[in-house]
Amino acid sequence: MRAHVTVRSVTSPRWFWAGVLMASATGCNANLETTLQRLMEAQRLSAAMLVEFTNAADAANRAVMAIDDESSGAFAREAAQATQAVGTARDALAPLLAALGYTAEAGLLGEFDAAFAEYRALDDTILGLAVENTNLKAQRMSFGAAREAADAFVKGMEGVQATAPDDAWHVKALAASAVAGMREIQVLHAPHIAEADDAAMTRLETQMTTADAAIRKALDGLGKLVSRESQPQLAAAAAALSRFTTVHAEIIALSRRNSNVRSLALTLGQKRMLTAKCEDALHALQASLAKRTVGGTR
Repeated sequence: MRAHVTVRSVTSPRWFWAGVLMASATGCNANLETTLQRLMEAQRLSAAMLVEFTNAADAANRAVMAIDDESSGAFAREAAQATQAVGTARDALAPLLAALGYTAEAGLLGEFDAAFAEYRALDDTILGLAVENTNLKAQRMSFGAAREAADAFVKGMEGVQATAPDDAWHVKALAASAVAGMREIQVLHAPHIAEADDAAMTRLETQMTTADAAIRKALDGLGKLVSRESQPQLAAAAAALSRFTTVHAEIIALSRRNSNVRSLALTLGQKRMLTAKCEDALHALQASLAKRTVGGTR
């Protein structure tokens, strides 16, 4: 009797062990489901990072190539928003990789982080330059206000008459010299605006200064030779020269800033390499995550 009682008191029914197995299976399924959800979210975020990064780079390039302040500003804002979206997705991805224990992918994300930090710093510089549009503004001023003043100057030079018949040839020569000097400065605007090298711009400015000196020397000579009837024309030419000189100084200052030329050079140089570096890291991250299974193996 005692032996039977002892055996029965420690024997567990079958339904007890079935419950234990079911609970264990439920826990495993829950863990697998959580892991699968995390993996799928990590894959989604890595894809989103690549898409937004591509959008950011494209928008920034459009900002550099834009032909007016409104367009460049709009594209720069678009680039900034896409860049922020990349950072948001990255910040959500990092803890997921840590929770999944994906050290290889975390390393790839770290590579992207390093390249992306350099990219953002350079892109901020490029976009800051692009929205200034100093070269485009200089070009518009050269073909706008500067040309108008130059044409008014040339018109003033036309038809000036000498006081004495013997000085007629001298007056024509001086007027032609003044007009040639004005047109030379105008012609030199374009290469100055397009030039990226400071030394080359300095050489162009020296040529412009020489031409300006020739113009003023010619005007001084004309003031002593033209007839009284031609004095109003000469005065109009001098006033036009003053307007041209003011606009010319603004053109040179804007051209020296060189924001469009510099932003384009940085985009085609350093940024192109950093963009490729970021994209390579993101492609590698996506490929690595695509090989993952729920069990964490490849």
